[in-house]
Amino acid sequence: MKLQRNGRSKALAIGAMALVSSLSLAACGSDNNTNSSSGGSNGTSAAAAAINCGKPGTLLGAGSTAQAPAIDVWKTTFGASCSGTTVNYSGGGSGAGVQQFNQGKVAFAGSDFALKPADVDASKAVCTGGKAIDLPMVAGLVSLVYNVDNVDNLVLDGPTAAKIFDSQITKWNDPAIAALNPGAKLPDAEIQTFHRSDDSGTTFNLTSYFAKTSGGAWSAEPSKAWKGKGGQSANGSAGVSAQIKQVKNSIGYAELSYAQTNNLKSAKIATGAAQPVEATAANAANTIASSTVSGTDGDLALSLDYGTKADNAYPIVLVTYEIACDKGNKAETLDTLKSFLTYTISDAAQKSIGDKGYVPMPAAIGDKVKAAVGTLA
Repeated sequence: MKLQRNGRSKALAIGAMALVSSLSLAACGSDNNTNSSSGGSNGTSAAAAAINCGKPGTLLGAGSTAQAPAIDVWKTTFGASCSGTTVNYSGGGSGAGVQQFNQGKVAFAGSDFALKPADVDASKAVCTGGKAIDLPMVAGLVSLVYNVDNVDNLVLDGPTAAKIFDSQITKWNDPAIAALNPGAKLPDAEIQTFHRSDDSGTTFNLTSYFAKTSGGAWSAEPSKAWKGKGGQSANGSAGVSAQIKQVKNSIGYAELSYAQTNNLKSAKIATGAAQPVEATAANAANTIASSTVSGTDGDLALSLDYGTKADNAYPIVLVTYEIACDKGNKAETLDTLKSFLTYTISDAAQKSIGDKGYVPMPAAIGDKVKAAVGTLA
């Protein structure tokens, strides 16, 4: 299903900017991107006071590293409110999370790409009488992070970025890059590219953008496994970000939260809009707001417009889904699972991750998620 486009880009941009500005006032949590093993108890808040805790217990989740900073904020607030309840979330990447879920090792998984039919079929073995569904929970963007001295406002487009990550463009002063950056002091230096070594939804969303916009320069299908030629690999978004920070003349990709925490520069994207689009939460919000539900039979997978040309609409967006059984969840964790997910999709929880570079789920989608969580059995 294609996304709906309209001519309200200026209004969307103004609304998104106002929204993101308000988030900084409501946000909470640490700037640490590492995954702690349990929910914290560093005091309560208005958000925590509104949580319906359910039964005490331990809730296990795994998967997407893109949402790890958000989960860290949420489980701290949730744990502070719900004495005796602990949320443990390990990263490992979206592919690993879905695999652990379908092995019955975790109550929920985080994935930056929607379930494939084979994944849904496999889930029926652990979702007794039901199946796994996608619940969009964390919205954000994939930033093209780079480390090049004296280049502070790098502009790239789909074809050029795809060629860089596929080793078709290997020098920073290549004519294609220079044409997008008139006046920039591009060095005569080899480009050091970094990509994810693990199966990653971040990779899937980036390569979906390449497939849509590169004009054939990226020949592989969108994939959670890296298919580009050359380059170096690192584990997780934290690993890629660490390499970009350390290695001169490098470029990679990570969620905006990791770019911000590591003080990395993010490329602007020339999309065909009036101006190149900055990698900001407000600009990602404009793209995500136009998304539509493409899933069926209770699944809430979204269709995202990687090829948007609307003004102030950042194209490389990402939505992380919480994967859960619609029916057949384990009795000992169902109550805690529903309680936690009801909190994470709440307005307070969505606002609380604003300073991490995330975008609150649009109300039309959030309302569907709230209803779906309430029916989990």
